[in-house]
Amino acid sequence: MPKTIEGHDIDLFDDYCEHLLVRDTATGQVIGTYRVLTPVQAKRAGSTYSDTEFDLTRLRGLRNRMVELGRSCVHVDHRHGGVIMALWGALFEFMDRNRLDTMIGCASIPMLHNGVVSGDVAASIWHQLRHTHLADIQFHVRPRLALPVDQLDHHLSIEPPALIKGYLRLGAKVLGAPAWDPDFNTADLPMMMRIADLPARYKKHFASVAQ
Repeated sequence: MPKTIEGHDIDLFDDYCEHLLVRDTATGQVIGTYRVLTPVQAKRAGSTYSDTEFDLTRLRGLRNRMVELGRSCVHVDHRHGGVIMALWGALFEFMDRNRLDTMIGCASIPMLHNGVVSGDVAASIWHQLRHTHLADIQFHVRPRLALPVDQLDHHLSIEPPALIKGYLRLGAKVLGAPAWDPDFNTADLPMMMRIADLPARYKKHFASVAQ
């Protein structure tokens, strides 16, 4: 079982994952992180984290070349785009080197909005993205603990969080309605990003970074 350390987010998947780090060359400080659960390690762990939030039955044909992304984090003093691009460059180099082609993960949307705990923001973002970035039906997944989006106000004019917008620019798709994560009180959108869907300009950029 994972140990509990105050101020740290730890779960049973950590020890099975590859961990990508970006460090400040001047100080050595870690300023960006990603964790990556490969197909082999997912089998060893018994599942992915996303499996605990969603029924991923329809993705079974992808699993042998599918990784799960998680724990994306950039230090507050370095959120200018360069760190996340470095992480994505390392990630796509990792995918290419290991002949993997699909990435999935849970993209979180905070439930707190203007000081009020509400799922209206997540419901509104889901309502937007289901019309513009929904994956083909054969890849749809079901939340195990669904956010009751039909009972919430989904008419808010609000943009998705920056990380979700970044994924969408890379060609990512939403796989279904959000789940509610009571441990972190967030709404989690299931997302999938495939190498084949990466826009040409990003393929060129990440290829140059990997060389």
